[in-house]
Amino acid sequence: MIEDIKQDARNRMSKSIEAFKAELSKIRTGRAHPSLLNHITVDFYGSEVPVGQAANITVEDARTLAVTPWDKSMVSVIEKAILTSDLGLNPSTAGTIIRVPMPPLTEERRKELVKVVRELAENARVAIRNIRRDGNNELKALLKDKDISEDEERRGQDLVQQVTNQSTDEVESLLQT
Repeated sequence: MIEDIKQDARNRMSKSIEAFKAELSKIRTGRAHPSLLNHITVDFYGSEVPVGQAANITVEDARTLAVTPWDKSMVSVIEKAILTSDLGLNPSTAGTIIRVPMPPLTEERRKELVKVVRELAENARVAIRNIRRDGNNELKALLKDKDISEDEERRGQDLVQQVTNQSTDEVESLLQT
């Protein structure tokens, strides 16, 4: 039972870390990378899909993405979706290729990005601590039902705390990089 609680906490914490990594990949730095456009969706034959499923996204150079739609009629739709996204990008179309230049980062924007990344890391740590609380509550419920002893509850809490420490350390290492 205690091992199940520990394993559940570990799985849920790793999902929180993966969500944190996904959020970090959305942040626009001065460098071009295809995952930057992953969260932008377009209407592709009646269904909302990510741009990456309606077009080929490649890195043309360090500061430019090239988006080549599978269907030529999608060029204007994809261009408009990129333009209206929250990324602040200004795409330009040349025939069937949409070029998305990455504007250089200003000092003000860099400071703002640091704040955003720190906030995302804090949200991940809060989620991890909430998972720890859930695990500890499950242990207390088992103790109350007399399914485990107080010593086993204490050992279980220590195990959950170890998993929590490992997860917060991983968030911290991701924050540093």
